[in-house]
Amino acid sequence: MTEKTYNGWSNYETWRIHLEIFDGLDLDLDGYFVDDEEPDAYVLKEELQQIAEDAVFEDMGYDERRPSSLMEDYARAFLQDVNYYEIAKHLLKDYAEGLKS
Repeated sequence: MTEKTYNGWSNYETWRIHLEIFDGLDLDLDGYFVDDEEPDAYVLKEELQQIAEDAVFEDMGYDERRPSSLMEDYARAFLQDVNYYEIAKHLLKDYAEGLKS
């Protein structure tokens, strides 16, 4: 079995989307830190997936009314392999550490 990790992330797709879209993005994550409960990374992952898809397909001039192009199909396949939960956990951890300092 081949190891697929990349630069400390679960795979290249996750690393690349984190780097290109979320690294340095000023996300307001205050709402995820409520009453000393563990923040809900599953809810955040859904939001991150939508942000990534919007970023990719907005740049491509995506239009639902026309058939998908080969480039859109490849973009969807790439995005499908992204581990948004891993990115969410990472962002929440970094945000929490920033609150403590």
